[in-house]
Amino acid sequence: MLRIETKARARALQLLYAWELQGEPPVPSVAVGLARLTGVRQSGILDRAETLAEQVVARLGALDGHAAAAAENWRINRIATVERNILRLGIHELEQGEVPPKVAIDEAVRLAHWFAGGRAPAFVNGVLDRIARSLGRL
Repeated sequence: MLRIETKARARALQLLYAWELQGEPPVPSVAVGLARLTGVRQSGILDRAETLAEQVVARLGALDGHAAAAAENWRINRIATVERNILRLGIHELEQGEVPPKVAIDEAVRLAHWFAGGRAPAFVNGVLDRIARSLGRL
């Protein structure tokens, strides 16, 4: 059984992915479309996901800057959309400090296993580990 926080992160990733592909409309409008596809709002999961996605969107430039600096030899726009948004979520959680850094990294790696390609989990782990260390969190 997955924790509510894990489900909310997965939904936030779906929101961010749809948000980017739809040309960056307001996150609440993307959430309405996602709710139509996924059904009823369960235990506030979509609400949590929407809040998390809005926080990431509000800090996009700073989050992308961290990712670009830590992902050696990768421009942020060359990183696949799913991996880029997983990194954004992970970096946001590392900076916020509301969850232990290892949890933030493990959850991002889990998302990479679920939603991204075979090499993505190692890539996400490496980039987030580098960022956590640069922030003094590890």
